Amino acid sequence: MADRSVSVAVIGTGRAGLIHARNFASRVPGACLAALADPSEQALAGASQELAGVSAYLDPAEVIADPAVDAVVVATPTVFHEGIVVAAANAGKHVLCEKPMAMSADECERMIAAARAAGVKLQVGFMRRYGPNFAAAKQAVERGEIGDVVCVRSLTHGPSIPKPWQYDISKSNGPLAEVNSHDIDTLRWFTGSEFREVYAMAGNYRCPEAMADFPDFYDNVVMLASFENGMQGVIDGAVSVRYGYDARLEVLGTRGVLLLGELKGDGVIVCNDKAGEARRISSSWRDLFKHAYLAEDESFVECIREDKEPRVTGLDGKMAVAVVEAGNRSIREGKPITLC
Repeated sequence: MADRSVSVAVIGTGRAGLIHARNFASRVPGACLAALADPSEQALAGASQELAGVSAYLDPAEVIADPAVDAVVVATPTVFHEGIVVAAANAGKHVLCEKPMAMSADECERMIAAARAAGVKLQVGFMRRYGPNFAAAKQAVERGEIGDVVCVRSLTHGPSIPKPWQYDISKSNGPLAEVNSHDIDTLRWFTGSEFREVYAMAGNYRCPEAMADFPDFYDNVVMLASFENGMQGVIDGAVSVRYGYDARLEVLGTRGVLLLGELKGDGVIVCNDKAGEARRISSSWRDLFKHAYLAEDESFVECIREDKEPRVTGLDGKMAVAVVEAGNRSIREGKPITLC
């Protein structure tokens, strides 16, 4: 496929889907946006208006069946990922699946098996691995600049109120999946090891509207972890914080510490006699990680054109989902959970 453009369809035209669609429409060399699909007429109409001239389908199966489509990006709610990814793989389409990869590790395994059997690429959307700041941090750790890694702490706080379906843990797997999948993958990446045991504590502090119908929903979670290689980890997750989008990383070593990310968004600080000191804060992950999304999409196309293994594989997605399952079980049972 190195001699022609890769034709990409985006299934799911919400916030993440539109980021990918805009990239493939004009920003990714060697690729073109062929189609959009979304069962929501309103969402599809909005995306089609912005990305004029691109085929639009209400039924994702029509996109998957289109012989002109080489690859798909799956950016639907998580509960639909397995069915769409397996169908796409069976149809010979390469797949970039947004995180969380699926609702369970078993679903992930079936997705991996389908891609393997079809001989297609399966990449999972942990875009932080493609961000230049995260890549530089990882390289610094690998060079031994802080000695041996002891503990990795990752924090993600989101400002938005969850969508109604996200309150239902059976359909979303909760904030550990929707928000902290990135943190879980970051801990695996920087420790170079698999999770051995997790202990998670959670509660609902900012979303009273969910309490009556969804008493198990949580908007704040802290998870402690140990790893097979002896390292330690901490994840701090929250939704509906309202103050802004907040993503930070701390890697503590035997001879130093690495810090990545800060609350202030663009580095601009304003001081005056009325407000004192004021700093702009990143309002959205879409702004903070827009370059990482583009690099992720570019890498996906490169893997297809050059027949290379994706940097973030189905196994990476599966292991993160397994940790989400263990974390949610720990919350329910109030005890540490050992991963197999």
